[in-house]
Amino acid sequence: MYAATLAVKPRDAAGPRILFYSHDTFGLGHLRRSRAIATAFAGQMQNVSALILTGSPVAGRFSFPAGVDHVRLPGVVKLPNGEYDSENLRLSIDQTTALRASIIEATVESFDPDLIIVDKEPTGFRGELLGVLTQLERRAGASGERGGARPKVVLGVRDVLDEPDALIPEWERKGAREALERYYDEIWVYGLPQVYRPLEALDLTTDARRRIRYTGYLRREALSDSIDSSIEQPYVLITPGGGGDGALMVDWAISAYEKDPSLKPHAVVVYGPFLAGEQRIEFDQRIAALGDRVTALGFASNMEALMHNAVGVVGMGGYNTFCEILSFDKPSVLCPRVRPRREQHIRASAAEELGLLRMLDPVRDGSGAAAMGTAIRALADQPPPSAAGLEGLLDGLLMVSQRAAALLEDQPMMQASPV
Repeated sequence: MYAATLAVKPRDAAGPRILFYSHDTFGLGHLRRSRAIATAFAGQMQNVSALILTGSPVAGRFSFPAGVDHVRLPGVVKLPNGEYDSENLRLSIDQTTALRASIIEATVESFDPDLIIVDKEPTGFRGELLGVLTQLERRAGASGERGGARPKVVLGVRDVLDEPDALIPEWERKGAREALERYYDEIWVYGLPQVYRPLEALDLTTDARRRIRYTGYLRREALSDSIDSSIEQPYVLITPGGGGDGALMVDWAISAYEKDPSLKPHAVVVYGPFLAGEQRIEFDQRIAALGDRVTALGFASNMEALMHNAVGVVGMGGYNTFCEILSFDKPSVLCPRVRPRREQHIRASAAEELGLLRMLDPVRDGSGAAAMGTAIRALADQPPPSAAGLEGLLDGLLMVSQRAAALLEDQPMMQASPV
């Protein structure tokens, strides 16, 4: 645990200040989720200042609208044995975490937020939030009432965390359940209970369960519909998200075009920034041999525009890709990973049952080039997600904006989707 001494500083109350914490040890999911919510707040709240604390190594490659900015925490990487190490600094992981905690403390003290939104991890990376949360709790005074003279604190979680057998011991080890019970005014689930109830298996008190709000999924919009004019249309978009564990799916897709010269439409493959360099070189060579049938991109900050223009999508099933598929109403097939978490498989299975998309199940459908080629062809006749008629599916940004306004004004709790 890291100590923090916070002082309440007087400031000009021109508009609300909202701080996002996004630990981001790997991938893009946490940062992109926080960025989407902060952008919605900037468009709906007058004079808001939203600041994102993030460990993402690619945070600087994203644009942020007026009113939104970010602070980069020192990066960490996960080693093959499951332990963590500093990404670039020649510091131990304990020293790096202590440094991150001190930056968080200084940011909270200087920025003096009215609302703090923590993404996924109630205690932060290796407990780096606990010192700040404890000091903020003391602002409420000896009465122990939640709230008081401190910012409101919200935990935001995606629709699926992991299967219960993995989630329960993980939260127990981190002290996450106790932190959620003690420090958080509300818990926002960025999804619908019809899809999944990510906290259902945890032994939460009745009081904590009353703080849970299902918001619906976070709608995404394309800032511009324009894409590179060299990209042939129509096309199917193939995206492994951040790309760190998507090589197998990309291989299947490229193989499908290699083995079937008649396979259409054109494919646009976005590797993601974390695909291994050696693997990318191999894929580039294979794609070059396919001529103009497949286009490869490394990193796309305009993923929303690419999704908007696509006739169909092949993805792995991460939260942000799923939100984009729903938002742009694209027929899609998901190839979810099952390690180290079953999150994507749980999401894809539930979405398939609800008629939102199709999952490529290796046991049921086979795997490799043949199965992928069949799935790509089937996209032409597959109904879009809107055909499922699921109410409140994309109300997430509206609901979190309403919840944030209520918390900032200290209004009585408003009911979102039922728990």
